[in-house]
Amino acid sequence: MYTQSFNVPDTTEPTGAKAPLSLVGVVSPLSEQDAAAQTRFDTKLNADQKIEPQDWMPEAYRKTLVRQISQHAHSEIVGMLPEGNWISRAPSLKRKAILIAKVQDEGGHGLYLYSAAETLGTSRDQMLADLHSGKAKYSSIFNYPTLTWADVGVIGWLVDGAAIMNQIPLCRCSYGPYARAMIRVCKEESFHQRQGYESLLTLMRGTAEQQAMVQDAVNRWWWKCLAMFGPPDSDSPNSVQGMRWGIKRISNDDLRQKFVDATVPQAEVLGVRLPDPELKWNEARQHYDFGAIDWDEFWATVNGNGPCNKERLATRVKAHQEGQWVREAALAYANKQAQKNSLKQEAA
Repeated sequence: MYTQSFNVPDTTEPTGAKAPLSLVGVVSPLSEQDAAAQTRFDTKLNADQKIEPQDWMPEAYRKTLVRQISQHAHSEIVGMLPEGNWISRAPSLKRKAILIAKVQDEGGHGLYLYSAAETLGTSRDQMLADLHSGKAKYSSIFNYPTLTWADVGVIGWLVDGAAIMNQIPLCRCSYGPYARAMIRVCKEESFHQRQGYESLLTLMRGTAEQQAMVQDAVNRWWWKCLAMFGPPDSDSPNSVQGMRWGIKRISNDDLRQKFVDATVPQAEVLGVRLPDPELKWNEARQHYDFGAIDWDEFWATVNGNGPCNKERLATRVKAHQEGQWVREAALAYANKQAQKNSLKQEAA
């Protein structure tokens, strides 16, 4: 998904990776009142009901949601940059219009998600401050350059395809505002995936140079997309905690396998080779086997040492600073309208 919150260690949250898997809270209540509230919370989760903003929830559950949803929002916003870089260089007016619409969609996703996170009591200003300071993470996939036009199509096909595989289960997330936001996000991301694939099909029906460009882009993005699902389940204890709370529904390894199984036939239709000599169908497992992922590269990028980490963050900070006057003007206008309405009510 466009977040790695379950995969980044956080010592401020309770552990419990070895506890039996069930949809129950893991924080020991400190009072009779909290014990009753915890029971109601656990009962809701076990009944697969939604937790709403006004409901009592364990502090660790709230913090996990804030971290995940805000990271997801950050990823959507930062994710506008690699493709936005190609708006002025799109090969046709049609492709330019499609790309503009897609980038606008990603900005909208970020706004939905920031709004969902705000229902948990964290301000948007604080979330953005955490992003700009480097405290908050966003998906490592967006810290790589888009070298050719084919990269835009591959991002749609593979990156958005991997995101959809992760995000569809989030429509059943135990936290209501997040689950509801994800329904619209997934519909739009699905369209993005199909648009990227159609763009690549067009290129693969073109010249030998265009076909080589697509193959090169696939070679560079394939392994990075497999890493998007997070480290192996054995190395992701926070993921287990998320499943216990009903925030996460399917494990990293299972999602990764589903993505590989779905993507191989698409690659065959497209006419590209996936860059994995170990990729083959396993009749006994009824799944594709695939090679080892370079987790050292993944963690280096997550920790700020990827090819474009500094560039992406600097661009976001610059945009935020240059937009300060707009936010101030909007706030001043809102205050002015509030004063007018107050005077009208007094006069009435």
